[in-house]
Amino acid sequence: MNLAVTAPSGNVGRFLVGHLVRAGVRPRLLSRHPQQARAGWGDLVDAREVDLRDAAAVTEATRGVDALYLVVPAEQSDDPVAAYATVGEAVAAAVAANRIPHTVLQSSMGAELRRGAGEIDGLAHVEQALDRIAAADTGPAVTHLRCGYFFSNLLFELDAIRSGAVAVLRPTDEPFSWVAPADIAMVAASLLLRSGWSGRRVQGVHGPRDLSWNDALAAVGDVLGRTITAHRVEDDAMRATLAGYGMSAAQVEAVMGMSTGLREGFVPEQPRTPETTTDTTLAAWAWAELRPALHGSDGARGTG
Repeated sequence: MNLAVTAPSGNVGRFLVGHLVRAGVRPRLLSRHPQQARAGWGDLVDAREVDLRDAAAVTEATRGVDALYLVVPAEQSDDPVAAYATVGEAVAAAVAANRIPHTVLQSSMGAELRRGAGEIDGLAHVEQALDRIAAADTGPAVTHLRCGYFFSNLLFELDAIRSGAVAVLRPTDEPFSWVAPADIAMVAASLLLRSGWSGRRVQGVHGPRDLSWNDALAAVGDVLGRTITAHRVEDDAMRATLAGYGMSAAQVEAVMGMSTGLREGFVPEQPRTPETTTDTTLAAWAWAELRPALHGSDGARGTG
C-alpha cells in the first residue's frame, strides 16, 4: 500500500506518520522541508521535497499512490484564501492525473458555509476542487474531515495564558467543538489504511465534548494551577490589533472570519454523534503539551 501525507511534521501529521509506520507502511511524505521527516524517521519513510502549489511537482510526487492525506499548510501570503485555492487546484489535478483511489482532506467545521468563515473559506475551495474530481463517472473517493477547533491553537496564546486573560471574539459562554490533533490523526489513519469506502464523504471530528471559552480555560487553569479567564473584545478592536502586527487586510479578515463566521447561530453540518466524538480531553492534552510549552517557549497571540 502506497500512502502519501502532506505537512508530515505538522500538528496532525507528526502523529499520523507514526500510526502508518507502526502499521507497517512506509509512507511517502511530501514537504518543503523533507529533512525534518528524515531526521525523525530515517528510512522508515520516503520523504520528498514538494511545493504543493506546483501542480506538475505534485503530480510527479504522487504517482503510484493509493491514498493521499492532504493538509494544506498555512501560507505566509497576502491573501491566504487564494493561496489555499491554488493548492486545491494543484492537488486535485494530481489526483485526477494519477487516478489516486482515495483522498482524505483535513478540512474544518465551517467549510460548509463556503463563504464568510475567513481562512476556512480556503478549505472550502479545496473541498470544491476535490469534489469536482470525485463527481466524475470513475472519480476517486474523497473524504473531508470537518475538524473542530484544535487544542493546539492554545499554543498561540501562551503569553495571554501567562497573564491570566485570553482575548476572544466569540461569546465566552458559547460552546463549540474542540479536538486534539492526535485524535484527528487516528481518524485519518483509519481511513487511509482501509479501502472499503467510496464516493464523496464528509466526516466530523469533534473531540470529546463541546466547550465554551469559559469551560476550556477553566479546564486549562485546573491543570496549570492558575486562574485564566476569557474576555470578549470587539471585532474592530481585534482588527486594529491584527493590522498593527503588519497583516494585510486579507490576512486580517482570514483570521477574523474563523471566529466571526462560526459564532452566534452557526450550526455544523455534521451533528455530534458517537462516530464524530473522539477521546482525548482538553485537560489531558494540556497536561501533556501545553504545560511544558508554557514553561519552555514564548507564544504569539491568536483569536477564537
